[in-house]
Amino acid sequence: MSQAASGAPRQTLSVADACAMIVGLIVGAGIFGTPSIVAGAVGDTATLFAVWIAGGLFSIVGALCYAELATSFPSAGGEYHFIRRAYGPSLAFLYGWARMTVIVAGSIAVFAYLFGDYMSRVIYLGSHSSAIWAAVVVMVLTWVNYRGIREGKAIQNVFTVLEVGGLILIVVAGLFVASPATAVAPAAPGAGQPWYMGAGIGSALVFVLFTFGGWNDAAYISAEVRDRERNMAKSLLIAITLVTLLYLLVNLAYVKGLGYDAMARSDAVAADLLKAAWGSAGEKLIAVMIAIAALTSVNGSIIVGARSNYALGRDFPLLSALGRWDEESGTPRQAMLVQGAIALALVGLGAIQKSGFKGLVEYSLPVFWGFFLLTGLALFVLRVREPDAPRPFRVPGYPVLPALFVLICGYMLYSSLAYHRTHALVGLAVLGIGAVVLVLARARK
Repeated sequence: MSQAASGAPRQTLSVADACAMIVGLIVGAGIFGTPSIVAGAVGDTATLFAVWIAGGLFSIVGALCYAELATSFPSAGGEYHFIRRAYGPSLAFLYGWARMTVIVAGSIAVFAYLFGDYMSRVIYLGSHSSAIWAAVVVMVLTWVNYRGIREGKAIQNVFTVLEVGGLILIVVAGLFVASPATAVAPAAPGAGQPWYMGAGIGSALVFVLFTFGGWNDAAYISAEVRDRERNMAKSLLIAITLVTLLYLLVNLAYVKGLGYDAMARSDAVAADLLKAAWGSAGEKLIAVMIAIAALTSVNGSIIVGARSNYALGRDFPLLSALGRWDEESGTPRQAMLVQGAIALALVGLGAIQKSGFKGLVEYSLPVFWGFFLLTGLALFVLRVREPDAPRPFRVPGYPVLPALFVLICGYMLYSSLAYHRTHALVGLAVLGIGAVVLVLARARK
């Protein structure tokens, strides 16, 4: 199905819109919990800040690589389009399949569940309260984005402002209100020590880069950014720099407000900090903040995830229903509905199995980093294969910076497999199912 026949994305997003969307995609609920995991893994303040700075620098290097790919080959398919162009349709199909069934739909379901967990503290709906709230938020936000990109980006901008405001509140509480003397006392040495204590920088970076994750999804809106040749790279760099500074301030607030030991041993570091600052009112406030952060992640994932599904359907007749772009709304409506249905199915599965955020992160990480590495290599492949293609933006320091990006992706793939080997088999099973569907798609074609 040709893009012309099915409609095409329009350039409607300004730099401010793109920055808000990218910040919203990066800043999720993870920053409210992962800092304590990272602190426990590295063991001292200097290394703590070093790994967060490293996460920001890696994201900037990756963003420069993605800016070249996104401005040279703009497409609503994002990474799917880059992989297809560099390696062919089969590998691109497997990536699109993994993204549709695990990476994005799973993220939508998990963050929706997180929203449900915290909303249940405000309004409890019974034994399946979290699942009910999760299903409601998936349906409501899918409907909002089904109506159109204007509605989707408007609500994303609002969520992002509220979410960043919540993080600023944490910074104020940690730097100016709470103090280690009045905060949660550290646990006795070895008491309740989690598995990740002392696991090292490799494990810490897994969670740091997970918390920075989302900037790469900006590639899926590259075809909709106005004057993208200039504004795509600018939007990525502005957004990642702002997020890095915000994350450093949040970690500083946790360290100052709780003390390093209490921060490293906390199961709910943001809640402990606000309780230390404002008592029970602070705990209720953090529930609302994390719920807003989860909504931001859900909405952003819905926007970008539907676009990769659209690209997959556009290229494979078996999934052609996904490859229809609605001109009036500016969205791939069929792809969005299918994505919502998969996310709802995962919500139902979560209600049955009582599986949580951590498990989904673990089994999706090896798949994610494997395809991330292939995307980085695609920059080299396309430089050789299509040397005359217009490149409005080129990665500075080529080939050193892209090579550094690829090497770090390889290290993260190794770390994901080393620390989460069991769940990696689930990701491989999903890819195996995708391979079967690919064979069927080829047979039908």
